[in-house]
Amino acid sequence: MSASSPSLRRVAVAGASGRMGRMLVEAIAASSDCRLAGALDIPGSPALGQDALAHLGRSSGVAITSDLQAGLADADVLIDFTRPEGTLAHAAACAAAGVQMVIGTTGFSEAQKAELQAAADKVAIVLAPNMSVGVNVTLKLLQMAARALDQGYDIEVIEAHHKHKVDAPSGTALKMGEVIAEAQGTRLADRAVYERYGHTGERPANAIGFATVRGGDIVGDHTVLFAGTGERVEISHRSSSREGYAQGSLRAVRFLAGKEAGLFDMFDVLGLNG
Repeated sequence: MSASSPSLRRVAVAGASGRMGRMLVEAIAASSDCRLAGALDIPGSPALGQDALAHLGRSSGVAITSDLQAGLADADVLIDFTRPEGTLAHAAACAAAGVQMVIGTTGFSEAQKAELQAAADKVAIVLAPNMSVGVNVTLKLLQMAARALDQGYDIEVIEAHHKHKVDAPSGTALKMGEVIAEAQGTRLADRAVYERYGHTGERPANAIGFATVRGGDIVGDHTVLFAGTGERVEISHRSSSREGYAQGSLRAVRFLAGKEAGLFDMFDVLGLNG
């Protein structure tokens, strides 16, 4: 991979024929400072060989391929919203080729996260369960609320997604729980309640409960409820399309320009740390 102009980012997209992949391809095509440099999909995909913008009746000059090396050959950065196993394979290839990554894949195990950290020792990576700017501002608000409402408030995270989503709770919901627990000086693993059925007894005072809804074409709804005595505070974010994820991903692509290595998140991209 050769270096590109600092003002132009050459971007490859994994899962280019999927719902999110197509949105990313469209956002890159509409951008003035990013260019589509590769489009990847799994072997056997009916989209292989097609132009990445064929679904819009347009031409990008980039054909969808399952050849990882070819798809990364002209890229500065790969955007990946696929599955954990595929993302890990892509991360190994990107680390070897010096290609940065923006990863929106969810459902990683702790061991898989360690593999991504190892890849980030070689190339710069932005890893976030949700690339939406609005969601990440919501996470910052939750951090502030959790610190102020750390006594006398029960915390519940309610999320809803489309019927095709394969992991639960969503990565965003888990991130919300992690942000809240950390803000209160605790660990989510010590407080999370993911299932309730039958005679559960009274609610533990320090629990962070999760409720999951799956159905239809819901893009993504998340609400955190802080329920106190005599009042409750609700902080919500609702996505009506995947456009917000695509635009946030491009902000992450721009943030990585000039960075050699390291694992970053969207708080870094948006300047929300601290």
